[in-house]
Amino acid sequence: MLVNKAYQFRIYPTKEQESLIAKTIGCSRFVFNHFLGRWNDAYQETGKGLTYHSCSAALTKLKKEFVWLKEVDSVALQSSLKNLADSYTRFFKKQNKTPRFKSKKNKVQSYTTKETNNNIAIVDSKIKLPKLGLVRFAKSREVEGRILHATVRRNPSGKYFVAILAETEVQPLEKTESSIGIDLGIADFAILSDGRKMDNNKFTSNMEKKRKREQRKLSRRALHAKKNGINLLDAKNYQKQKRKVARLHERVMNQRADFLNKLSTEIIKNHDIICIEDLNTKGMLRNHKLAKAISDVSWSAFVSKLEYKAKWYGKTIVKISRWFPSSQICSDCGHQDGKKSLEIREWTCPICHEHHDRDVNASKNILAEGLRTLVLA
Repeated sequence: MLVNKAYQFRIYPTKEQESLIAKTIGCSRFVFNHFLGRWNDAYQETGKGLTYHSCSAALTKLKKEFVWLKEVDSVALQSSLKNLADSYTRFFKKQNKTPRFKSKKNKVQSYTTKETNNNIAIVDSKIKLPKLGLVRFAKSREVEGRILHATVRRNPSGKYFVAILAETEVQPLEKTESSIGIDLGIADFAILSDGRKMDNNKFTSNMEKKRKREQRKLSRRALHAKKNGINLLDAKNYQKQKRKVARLHERVMNQRADFLNKLSTEIIKNHDIICIEDLNTKGMLRNHKLAKAISDVSWSAFVSKLEYKAKWYGKTIVKISRWFPSSQICSDCGHQDGKKSLEIREWTCPICHEHHDRDVNASKNILAEGLRTLVLA
């Protein structure tokens, strides 16, 4: 099966390459904003937008007016236009809101370029990128398949990364004849129907004390710069502290991503059928008492990883209704015992007298309902 697979690597550009990356990001942003303004004007006047091809033709004329646009990768500028056209296509289909102007103050700055004539390639311990040439990078694994495009990104922490998208062949994993039900929680991240509980590592809350301390330092330095009439972009101490805070956020993000990837891969490898609740995460985030904890556990990201890995490796994901009373039913006799407050973590069935761990029981019910749904489908 051919799939598009992303490979991310940290890159270590030279000062000259850093300067060119900054120029390319800036030019891509300028092109996007310039044509977004034109697109908005056309939409207000006619009720219709422009087209990618008309903007692409106008870009050639724009390069004559702004000669510095010729200094950067031309494909990156075209990709910026394509992103704008795709955004408007989704807007007209009512899939998202109108595209917004890009700001140089955005946390993540990036540009995308396509592979043509082997202009993106791995050469020993370096990666070849258009205009940049050979860039030193941390080669953590081999890139398999045909490279489609690359996205160069500068994080708020000051680190540079490249994401390579390649078309590669993946083979289905061997069948294990095993099924599993998963109940997602907060105290424990995932409770499996075989009785295992996956610890919620609380990556954000564990870093909370240090993050708050560094954030307070950042606020003080911002006030100090403003009192002295210094622009925050020129305030060296502020920018240094800003990168430090960004590194803390990045560390939490990396820890969480690593945990989710390892757990989802382990589940996909060892089970053919994975049954899981179709949770309304957005709705649950409206509960201000639980919103922070729910955001920290990243249920949506975990489910997304399970879904695409299952598709790649020939496994089956079964989503059961979010209204299914998994916590109310006895997994042994099927008796429905009614709603229970969150404080109740264990209960005994009044009919068969089986003592249940609330979450393990729920995961067993999710498995049973998922298998029932699969048979009826």
